[in-house]
Amino acid sequence: MHPALRPSACPGLLRIVQALDGGICRIKLSGGSISAAQALAVATAAEEFAGGVIEATNRANLQIRGITGEHSRLIERLLAAGLGPRSAAGDDVRNLMLSPAAGIDRAMVLDTRALAAQILATLESNPGLHDLSAKFAVQLDGGEALAMLEHPHDLWLSAFERKGEPWLAFGLAGCPTDTAAGAVRLDDGHCLVVAVLELFLALARPEQTRMRHLLAERSVDSLLVLLGERLPLQRLDTWQRTPAPSGRHLGTYPQRQPGLVHVGAVPPLGRLTSEMLQGAALLCEQYGDASLRLTPWQSLLLPNICEQDAPALSQQLQALGFLLSADQALAHVLACTGSTGCAKGLADTKRDGQRLAALRQSADAPLQVHLSGCPRSCAAAHTAPVTLLAVSPGHYDLYFRDAGQAGFGALQARNLTIEAAGALLDARPRSPLDA
Repeated sequence: MHPALRPSACPGLLRIVQALDGGICRIKLSGGSISAAQALAVATAAEEFAGGVIEATNRANLQIRGITGEHSRLIERLLAAGLGPRSAAGDDVRNLMLSPAAGIDRAMVLDTRALAAQILATLESNPGLHDLSAKFAVQLDGGEALAMLEHPHDLWLSAFERKGEPWLAFGLAGCPTDTAAGAVRLDDGHCLVVAVLELFLALARPEQTRMRHLLAERSVDSLLVLLGERLPLQRLDTWQRTPAPSGRHLGTYPQRQPGLVHVGAVPPLGRLTSEMLQGAALLCEQYGDASLRLTPWQSLLLPNICEQDAPALSQQLQALGFLLSADQALAHVLACTGSTGCAKGLADTKRDGQRLAALRQSADAPLQVHLSGCPRSCAAAHTAPVTLLAVSPGHYDLYFRDAGQAGFGALQARNLTIEAAGALLDARPRSPLDA
């Protein structure tokens, strides 16, 4: 372990955490973006030091699984590719999520990348912020149509216009679709983030690692009073973030820039081989701007593609094993590592997810199904329309999302086989909550 790293169960680039199938190295990407050269470095490192297994995470990062040894050489390889933090102690706090279409989305109110770079630089270089939990997370939403708005964050900011001027609505321990706690001018966005994080660290006890823990004892209004002493805040009475359309991480969509499109591709169940990542990197060099973006849907986005090249690119991505169509049931299945790689997993969720998708491929309208090997819900930070919670090998309890119930939602049936779960889902009426 690097001497500057604190103990934690969360993997990082510098902290390789042991799992049932070997070590895990998590590579946090600035705004979810990675260059083709960096992606090739990850693919090569995964092949050389692990089993070639790479996962796209639900926070738009990458992680290498199955690392068997030579941890220091693997870390050195990734650091040489420019994938590390500015300082060792800053790795854990690089938890800022953007839209994968930041700067290119037609619907965006604000290109968030400049503010994001400023926030990340502060997170990495300010020693006072390194005491934040490795799970403490911030979201910066620019109003894009392609945006994950269901993942809860400790602090979220969402761009909107007021009298032609950009503002940022913000909230604590929730999502941009929640009621905002207040708003600040864009110029005060960086100051707001720093103020919230410093206030949290000043008020929270050591065991209160997340904003929701602090809010269990203190009201949002009391925190706003303290924040208002550091910067001007505005109340918001009528603002509401428009929900993003579902499925836009799949396939081809026009960009804000004329003549350019972005192409979204899903690795089955969020897992890539070295060959898949290497192939995608080479394709973004050939057709795009030599960059890839990871998404919170455990997928890849290839930006800045000439519109006429999109069909050829899509065909080659499919040949590599990526899914590009919303008609493919497997593109809507989430699954954690499961019992083959995690000691807490009670079932082989990856294999069972493949079986469920095969059973449901003929369904009229695929809906998102989440298979979780244990109650920790590592594969989904949000509540999916349908959750299958493993209770034993090949058997699951079935939940439907219910806004009135916490956790996975309303329990529908217990101890189902995958075949029984598929039959029950086929018989279920379609709901607006299935999106």
